[in-house]
Amino acid sequence: DPAYLPRLLQKKERRTEYSENNHFMYWSVGGKKQPKNWKPPTKMIQMTYPDFLSKANVTDDSKLGPDNPHWYYRLIGCGETDCAGGKSTESLFDEVPFFQPRRSLYMVYPEHQRGIHCRFGMRGVIAENHFDGSRNFIVLLGGERRYILAHPGQCSDLYLLPKSHPSGRHSAVDWSNPDHDEFPNFAGARANEVVLQAGDALYLPTFWFHYIISLELNFQCNTRSGIAMTYKKEIDKCKMYMGP
Repeated sequence: DPAYLPRLLQKKERRTEYSENNHFMYWSVGGKKQPKNWKPPTKMIQMTYPDFLSKANVTDDSKLGPDNPHWYYRLIGCGETDCAGGKSTESLFDEVPFFQPRRSLYMVYPEHQRGIHCRFGMRGVIAENHFDGSRNFIVLLGGERRYILAHPGQCSDLYLLPKSHPSGRHSAVDWSNPDHDEFPNFAGARANEVVLQAGDALYLPTFWFHYIISLELNFQCNTRSGIAMTYKKEIDKCKMYMGP
């Protein structure tokens, strides 16, 4: 039903990430020292779903190239935590019932759930390679996404930015156009890939790296459930990238 989401979300403004190109990298200054010449890679804005759809649901390739603006619309259901600055979408717990905070295949420790996060990506959006500090279960509800996954043991070849960097946990390498002179070991990194289609689910253990490409307009929801320390030793041993 094409009218379902507009009816559900109406014209309420919600958090949306904006990028001048198709690359999206999480960042948070939060008291961290900003590197010289660093600037935030994206902007946080507020947008309604119809406004997002009018920008994202395009078929003209000239408007979807890597140097054109892209948007990443988000919904957050916080549950018992205030994780969205008073703009939580609590109906997500009804819309995605398998992510309810109760013990199940998707929820190892319900008491450690950090809400439900949904991201709507337009074609061409790239989420830069990074790891999450908790278990992550992902379900694709529409469209297609390509995931490139790397074991935490590959960390040193991925040139990870340190915790002190606003985008710590992320690879410094542009995976879409790697500079092998600056990052020579990247060529030896090993990874797997999978294309998720509507109805597919993906479990990401804590500390596993993932790089995501939106192959078309898509809708994804995920939830997190506590931390597993299985791969922490690999991250602790990782040689961080401190710059050229």
